Amino acid sequence: MSQTSINICLIMHSTRSDNLGVGALTVSEVEIIRDIARELDRKIDITIMDWKDARAPYVSGPDVSVVDLDGAMMRSPKGYFAIARRADLVIDIGAGDSFADIYGTGRLRRMFLLKALTHLAGTPLVMAPQTIGPFTRKTSRLAARATMKRCAIVATRDAMSTQAARDLGCDTVIEASDVALRLPYTAPAPRTGGSVRVGINVSGLLMGGGYTGRNEFGLKIDYPGLIRDLIRHFQSHPDGCEVHLVSHVIVREGRMTGEDDYSASTALAAEFPGTVLAPAFASPSEAKSYIADLDFFMGARMHACIAAFSSGVPVVPMAYSRKFAGLFGTIGYNHTVDCTCQSSDFIFETIKQGYVDRALLATDAAKALEIGLDRLSVYQLALRRVITACAKA
Repeated sequence: MSQTSINICLIMHSTRSDNLGVGALTVSEVEIIRDIARELDRKIDITIMDWKDARAPYVSGPDVSVVDLDGAMMRSPKGYFAIARRADLVIDIGAGDSFADIYGTGRLRRMFLLKALTHLAGTPLVMAPQTIGPFTRKTSRLAARATMKRCAIVATRDAMSTQAARDLGCDTVIEASDVALRLPYTAPAPRTGGSVRVGINVSGLLMGGGYTGRNEFGLKIDYPGLIRDLIRHFQSHPDGCEVHLVSHVIVREGRMTGEDDYSASTALAAEFPGTVLAPAFASPSEAKSYIADLDFFMGARMHACIAAFSSGVPVVPMAYSRKFAGLFGTIGYNHTVDCTCQSSDFIFETIKQGYVDRALLATDAAKALEIGLDRLSVYQLALRRVITACAKA
């Protein structure tokens, strides 16, 4: 193997986020890069820029370095700019769905600054598969258009994002899928007999009414009431279902708990004796390994649903934003319910029927997963071409 390393920097990825969905993107992206390194028989050094945090990273290895990022480092010429200049390539995954102005100006400004510094450093920038938009402000649309036109690759994970990119004037777009379809996990041992295991991913964010408590996601349902109805239904089901309350955003003690799935699930487990409280997972792969051992799943955290979907577990995603239907619909999995426009009764009945039809859902998921992985292979091939070009430069 050549001793010359290809240096790749990852931005808007996370190695230690409380949100295991964001972490799943990083673990999966690193796996894709390692695949390319093996194909090219080249050593690749990966630097992951991550916000300072006490949590231990769940991405590691001799090829990975985690560098703390904060506002001062972003502003200093000796900080991120210097790292970007030394890198052969920068890959930005936008935390999955943050390349939009629906989450406020602060987050988007940081994203634009990191992209601008990368362009200024003269280093090729790849936008890994992610949601693009919506952009509701003219200034955001102009800035998004300017940065995308300078990228070596712009990849989306759904058809709606592809159209959003094209509407902004970015004509060369790779429509891939979510890289978390590639998240490694431990397959469960075969089971025979026993209870039917039904997993419910409880969103602490939606249990509390959103970030502000004022339903900024525009849900048309009583989400806490629906979750309780689902628990009651499956606990009293004649199949003898075992209900597992599964968290995918797990906030550690001493931090704000408004988004914490685990606190919400713990409270529900106390309210409904006999439910199984899933562990506070330490990593995205640990969460996926647990979910893979369930028989049916539903949830409002998209990457919890992706973990089920990509491990063969029939799932009904409970959407609160367009990203759900965009991702699953683009690859032909049309079993998502929409909490922003459908009634509680409709969603409840759809999930009940989904459980009855779970063998059909599993078959549909297997077909859709094959499509998603094929789309990801197109992204991987394009990324390999860019990395090969960087190695020759």
